[in-house]
Amino acid sequence: MRNTKKCKALLVINPKSRQGAEAQLDDGLARLSEAGITVERLASKGPDESRQAVRDRKDELDLVIVGGGDGTISSMAGVLYECDLPLAVLPLGTANDLARSLGLSGDLNEAFEVIIAGERQCIDLGVVNEHYFFNVAHLGLGVKVSEELTDEVKKYWGVLSYLKAFFAALTRVKQLKANMSVDGVHYRLRSIQMAIGNGRYYGGGNVVDEKTRIDDGKLSLYSLRPQTVWELLTLAPLLRDGRQHDNKRVFNAQAERIDITTGRKTMKIHADGEPVTQTPAHFSVIRQAIEVLAPALADNEIPD
Repeated sequence: MRNTKKCKALLVINPKSRQGAEAQLDDGLARLSEAGITVERLASKGPDESRQAVRDRKDELDLVIVGGGDGTISSMAGVLYECDLPLAVLPLGTANDLARSLGLSGDLNEAFEVIIAGERQCIDLGVVNEHYFFNVAHLGLGVKVSEELTDEVKKYWGVLSYLKAFFAALTRVKQLKANMSVDGVHYRLRSIQMAIGNGRYYGGGNVVDEKTRIDDGKLSLYSLRPQTVWELLTLAPLLRDGRQHDNKRVFNAQAERIDITTGRKTMKIHADGEPVTQTPAHFSVIRQAIEVLAPALADNEIPD
């Protein structure tokens, strides 16, 4: 296991996420330099350029630091797995759900201290139709929420942006009919929302399942049966904390492989807030796929 002391790192950062954090970033990078960590800063124009930069430098790098929100970090998942490089997270997004799953509070100064400390853990990766994701993939209502969660909404609503997007999405969602295979067991159901989680958190601190960890080797699925807005609102506290087990309006499962078809009608799938594919969908998990700089992951002790 490589230590961060006297190592070379590539910093990939989303310039849109940097606003208001320049002083903290500069101070943190100075502290990394004092600790013997040489950082190359990449002025990337987009995910493709960032991924190629990692491939071009993979033999000389010890670490990749990604600064941004969950979408920016998720866009680097595949290349980090491909190149077998450790990941450090600088939480600069609206939700920072991966940071939550890694036990990070979201404070930028703390994130730099974690990098300097050099403690490492191995986490899983979710895969849907050959697309990698850290947190959660959605069909139905979750996709509509992502579509409503524009940069403008994030800018003006801040931490309340997910709530704003949720209520806007409710007016657009329609039920879907799905056939599922969950580790070989078959189900048919109607749903307005399906979520398949690799990580613990999604949507600004919602918990996909209270038993889920990002290193447990399982995917956690829940599906909401069609219901009224009032029923959804009464269910919301349970969904927020991942305590929806045994509720008759929610189907729950944990598995290593999940296959979903939606008949003749294809459904969009978003993962970590970004559009990635559509049904039919084949979900799987890669155990201990990526090494991350993070404190030890304890059961249900990840900060809100």
